[in-house]
Amino acid sequence: MNDEWLIYRGVGEPHDGIDALPDPPPWRDFDGGPVGEAGGQAAAAGAADGNIARRLGAHRQAAELHRPEPEELEAINAALYLRRPLLVTGFPGTGKSTLAHAVAHELKLGRVLRWPVVSRTVLQDGLYRYDALARLQDVQIAASGGAPGGAPGIGKYIRLGPLGTALLPTARPRVLLIDELDKSDIDLPNDLLNVLEEGEFALPELERVADTEPEVQVLTDDGTKVSVQGGRVRCREFPFIILTSNGERDFPAALLRRCIQLKLGQPGEKRLATMVRAHLGEEAARLGADLIREFLSRSQSELVAADQLLNAVYLTHYAAPPTREDLADLLIQRLDRPR
Repeated sequence: MNDEWLIYRGVGEPHDGIDALPDPPPWRDFDGGPVGEAGGQAAAAGAADGNIARRLGAHRQAAELHRPEPEELEAINAALYLRRPLLVTGFPGTGKSTLAHAVAHELKLGRVLRWPVVSRTVLQDGLYRYDALARLQDVQIAASGGAPGGAPGIGKYIRLGPLGTALLPTARPRVLLIDELDKSDIDLPNDLLNVLEEGEFALPELERVADTEPEVQVLTDDGTKVSVQGGRVRCREFPFIILTSNGERDFPAALLRRCIQLKLGQPGEKRLATMVRAHLGEEAARLGADLIREFLSRSQSELVAADQLLNAVYLTHYAAPPTREDLADLLIQRLDRPR
C-alpha cells in the first residue's frame, strides 16, 4: 500500500503528522474562532498521559500494539482528510474504542473526550448541562442578602459535555469517542445529524443574555474554563470522532452517509499475542500461548471478548495446573450464552 498520504500511520510513536493534514474539502471547512486554550493542546496532552498505559498497554513500544490493518489505516485517514466521523462496528473486545486512544496518542491530540451512550442518553448530555436549580437557589440567597456581591454569573452553572468541548475552536482537532451508539434511544442518531454536519451548536441560555453578556466563561469537559461568545460554539478544526457500535441495530441512512464506516473482525492469533504482549509483557505472551489458541478456537463458534483473554492470561500466571485451566474456563465464558 502506498502510505505517503497517511497522516495516522499506526506506528505507535507520537509525531507531528497532523500538521501535514491538507485543508478540508470546501463543504467541510469550518471557521469557528477565535482559537483558544480551552480544550487546548497543552492541558489536554498532559491529561492524556494517565490513560495511555491502561488503554494501550504498559509494554506497547516493544509490542507495536494494535498495528492497524491496511483497511483500518485507510478508513482512519479518510475520516481525518474528509473531516467526517468514523463509525466503527465490531463485536465487544475487538479494539473499537482503543482506536480513538491510539490516534490521539500518535498524533499528539491530547486527552480523548469520551461520551458513553446509554438508553437514556440525549443530545443535550453530550453538548452541555445547565444547572438551573442551583442558579435559582443562588439568586434567592443573593436577593435575601445572604450573598455579598450578588449572585454569580450564568457561566458558573454551565458545563460543556464531551461533544460540546470537542467542537470548541482549537488549533488541532480533538478526539471524541462516542461509545456504544447502538445502546441509545432510537432518536439520538437522528438528533446528532445537524451537529455533525454543521460543526456548531447554540446554548439558548447564553443567547438570551448575549446583549448584556456577549462573552461568558463556562467550564469544559476537561475541567478548564473557556469563553463562549454570543451563546454559540463553532469548531475551527472538526474533531476526529469515533462512533462505536456492537452491531446490535441498524442506523438511519442519513447518519451512515455522513460517516466513514469501518467494520472490525475478530482479532487473529498474531494480533491477540501482540495485545497480550503489549499489556502484560513478552513472558506472559509466551506462557499464555495455549490460552490464546484456545480463545481463538472458541471464538469461531462463541462470542468472546479479548479483555477476557487478558484477564485469563494475567490471573493464570499465578496458578498451576489444573487450577489454571479452571480459572481460564471461569474467565472466558461465552457472551452469547442463552439466558
